[in-house]
Amino acid sequence: MGIIQPLRRNLRPAGKTLQAMARWKRLSFNDAPPIFGNAKPKSGSHLLLQVLNGFTSIMPYRYVEAQPVRTIDRHGKRRTKEQVAAELKAIPRGVIGWGYVDATEENVEFLTSRGRVNYFIYRDPRDLLVSQVFYATDMYEEHGMHEHYASLPDFAERLKVAITGIDRDGLYMVSVKQRYEGVFQWLATKGVLCIRFEDLVDQRDTTLNAMLDEVEKTGYQIPTPRAKAIEVLSEAIQPKKSHTFRTGKTGGWTQHFSDEHKRLFKDVAGDLLVRLGYERTNDW
Repeated sequence: MGIIQPLRRNLRPAGKTLQAMARWKRLSFNDAPPIFGNAKPKSGSHLLLQVLNGFTSIMPYRYVEAQPVRTIDRHGKRRTKEQVAAELKAIPRGVIGWGYVDATEENVEFLTSRGRVNYFIYRDPRDLLVSQVFYATDMYEEHGMHEHYASLPDFAERLKVAITGIDRDGLYMVSVKQRYEGVFQWLATKGVLCIRFEDLVDQRDTTLNAMLDEVEKTGYQIPTPRAKAIEVLSEAIQPKKSHTFRTGKTGGWTQHFSDEHKRLFKDVAGDLLVRLGYERTNDW
């Protein structure tokens, strides 16, 4: 098993490229613009990834990268700006990249250069927190917060920690307000189509059309007719096939936020939801 998995990983690009060559009857994949799909963790990255995989069926791309480009590695260690920038630049032409990347000057300069397409997906902070707690507690035992969450008596106490963050006994996790500082940076970046998770779920056709428009703004004409392209992409979105799937719905936070959680969230995050457009006032 230890040998087979790396071997499959190394053979995958060649195999996927051969499949794309047969599908599109071409040797070169330099026509379609470079695409990068970006997200905050637990904000719908795997839903976005399914759309990106659907792109390979409607326009000539070789494949979607198997592994994301990360700012924070799986062990919670922050990678250097140089490491992240180098990995972004190493994505081959004709291959769609994706990941969890901060809006540093280096990343923005490269990703928003002429002729490139960028998507950034974000989510209602309340749903993100609920998803993060479930994921770290029940689905990913290697998560840095797993042991601490498991030591708490119930979900309600875990959710409080997710809201406030923690910095003690060697544990560090930012508050919900700090977590969204990076979202606002991408929202303010030109050359990036920012997508709400909720819109991709509840206003799918409109959102997919906007994503395809973003591709054609580069001057590239998608070869698949628009109606057929939307159909293919809609069929590609199958949340239950994601290994992080839990409910695939929006607004689930209402089942987990007590009045105490709401007060704590407002104390910590202030008018975050209003600034993001999820609430009109802070009286929710």
